Amino acid sequence: MNGRNLSKVVHGGTGIRIKRKTGASILDFSASINPYPPHLESGITQEYLDVYPDDGYEELKSVIARHLGRDSDEVTVGNGSIEVIRVLCSTVLSPGDTISITRPTFGEYEFSAKLAGATPAAGPGSKIHFLCNPNNPTGYLMEKDEILRLLDRCSREGCILAIDEAFIEISDDPSHQVADISHPSLFVIRSLTKSYAVPGIRFGFGLGDPAIIEQMEMRRLPWSVNAIAEKMAIAAFTEHGDLSYSRKRIREERERVCTALADLPVEVIPSRTNFLLLNLDRDVAPLCEALLHKGILVRDCHSFGLPCSIRIAVRRREDNMRLVEALSECLH
Repeated sequence: MNGRNLSKVVHGGTGIRIKRKTGASILDFSASINPYPPHLESGITQEYLDVYPDDGYEELKSVIARHLGRDSDEVTVGNGSIEVIRVLCSTVLSPGDTISITRPTFGEYEFSAKLAGATPAAGPGSKIHFLCNPNNPTGYLMEKDEILRLLDRCSREGCILAIDEAFIEISDDPSHQVADISHPSLFVIRSLTKSYAVPGIRFGFGLGDPAIIEQMEMRRLPWSVNAIAEKMAIAAFTEHGDLSYSRKRIREERERVCTALADLPVEVIPSRTNFLLLNLDRDVAPLCEALLHKGILVRDCHSFGLPCSIRIAVRRREDNMRLVEALSECLH
């Protein structure tokens, strides 16, 4: 497929762009970031900035592998999880191949596949089956047993099961992760962005069969992970235990928001992570505009194929109550 015929995927987290354009103060609920992240000490000094990073990222890969009980040759890294998705698709897919996706979900799977010349299709014969767990934007968390059954089916069909676990560590039950499982048909995508609230450093990684990882590492741009991101990523894996506190607080606040929304004319989709999908009985564009006038940015879900839905992040209590108040004013 000709990439010139495609349009970039719409993402949340555009608050900084709006603030720079309008000068207005924006409370950004469009980006689902951990509101209670562990504190990270990167230990960055000038000596790390005076030299190129190790493009093999041996120390970083070793830390990731040790943390998840994998081998270093099963780990690839990238400038955010989106780079990992792009490189996976360019490695595995060829023009004419198909992928399978369960919609609605993160748009980069389909977009990256199309850039590689593949197209979405239903049924067997796909090269990659993409799964987001917990799913974005619904917040649905698939249980591990179900994932393993799907993996078995993909393996029999000669398909790679690519699971994006960007939100798994701040979900209600991270035991449903499969990043610690080595299987030739399984590829797991991870990111620090959501769990550690560090979208600015752009760091993601992938775990898969060493043969695929080797090919991906050849296609990845040299030094795609900068020295600051590398040091902060290493620090993150030493603070992993603090995420249990994050999960507890997120769940409490999510339940509080759900209760507060019960009297509003919206359908709240049950979620097991740090965001909620709200369904209305009409197009949400006017609502999003009205909220923006109140300094509230939410995720308009038109790009997910859900024109009557918005996605809201779970933030700290004061912010959440401000959102509920604004929604109440705009919907009544």
